[in-house]
Amino acid sequence: MMLPGVRARGWGAAARAAPRRHRADGAGERRRPVAPGQRAALYVHWPYCEKRCSYCNFNKYIARGVEEAAVRSCLVTEAQTLLRISGVRRVESVFFGGGTPSLASPHTVGAVLEAVAQAAHLPADTEVTLEANPTSSPGSRLAAFGTAGVNRLSIGLQSLDDAELRLLGRTHTACDALRTLAEARRLFPGRVSVDLMLGLPVQRVGPWLGQLQELLRHCDDHISLYQLTLERGTALFAQVQQGALPAPDPELAAEMYHKGRVILREAGFRQYEVSNFARNGALSTHNWQYWQCAQYLGIGPGAHGRFLPQGAGGHIREARIQTLEPDNWMKEVKLFGHGTRKRVPLGELELLEEVLAMGLCTDVGLTHQHWQQFEAQLTLWDVFGTSKEVQEMQEQGFLLLDHRGLRCSWDGLAVLDSLLLTLLPRLQEAWQLKSSSRVPGS
Repeated sequence: MMLPGVRARGWGAAARAAPRRHRADGAGERRRPVAPGQRAALYVHWPYCEKRCSYCNFNKYIARGVEEAAVRSCLVTEAQTLLRISGVRRVESVFFGGGTPSLASPHTVGAVLEAVAQAAHLPADTEVTLEANPTSSPGSRLAAFGTAGVNRLSIGLQSLDDAELRLLGRTHTACDALRTLAEARRLFPGRVSVDLMLGLPVQRVGPWLGQLQELLRHCDDHISLYQLTLERGTALFAQVQQGALPAPDPELAAEMYHKGRVILREAGFRQYEVSNFARNGALSTHNWQYWQCAQYLGIGPGAHGRFLPQGAGGHIREARIQTLEPDNWMKEVKLFGHGTRKRVPLGELELLEEVLAMGLCTDVGLTHQHWQQFEAQLTLWDVFGTSKEVQEMQEQGFLLLDHRGLRCSWDGLAVLDSLLLTLLPRLQEAWQLKSSSRVPGS
């Protein structure tokens, strides 16, 4: 029997050598095809943080007295169990999110990756992403995560203004962020993403654009622009409700977003999704799986998943949510092998609505071939080809429906939510018409 630690080091070495073997590995894998239903992305949720940020309502807990060995064991067990239940034979990407997964030890990350590699095919060049906060990610720690198998970082920078960082409840300064970013780029060149928030209370367009320009002097090849959403139950929401802070101005936020998109385009970035920009091909493989409505398994407290369990009749995908509270989640994993708290079968129309909404988030949109993987009878032409509203959207330059498929224009990506208000009802109408025309008993 091979000791787990020895095998983990072997997989880590293979992963570090993967860029040099990419073509050879790819050629070998093409000779061993895996069906789409046996492929999935893997999301691993680390629920602990140093403190709760003022805008955050995610499932996270302040890290005090965490028994990491127990959490690690349960993450490993749940990954093994869900891979077995789903029948997934190949893992396309792994994403360690949170919470603040850079607070976890590299040993925990390595143990999860090793468990996945034992239970399914995890190619050596698989994208393995870790979310990191500047204050929990010194260079030596980032290097250790790389040794454990991480090959891409997503840094929660959020702002380059110290006053804004304090408002957001972040524990780092702008200098901390830039120092961590520089170290990350040294260790993971071409594979470092940063987040920048817009639409904060009292934020103004000019200074925010100055932050973006400053970030372009330091960043790698992937930037995400996220507009603040005030969520009930957060400190920031309470401050705005009580009048201590002004409500964010949606018109100013829209102006920031539009001008930011222009700046990034001029800097060579492709807006490949509503909030995500990449150059030099540095797209997030993991997030692309979500937007393509591929299967994904959610591991850890509160994690979400979408997959087809084995023995479910071969056609019913489930939305799954793991138990939120870490201690209760661990008890369930120890009892049952997993902590799935909620399972919701997705109807065919529900799945198509997800395919439409998620696919149109990207600049590629929905190709006819991709749509037909989920709906073989109703084509995109059937659903949208005769709609006057869709035709108007095309004439206005927001939407394109042609031989390639259905997609938003560059201008359309900025107003996708308003387009979906028309597109989703049109899909529902076409589906109902199809259902009512079926021959009884057929």
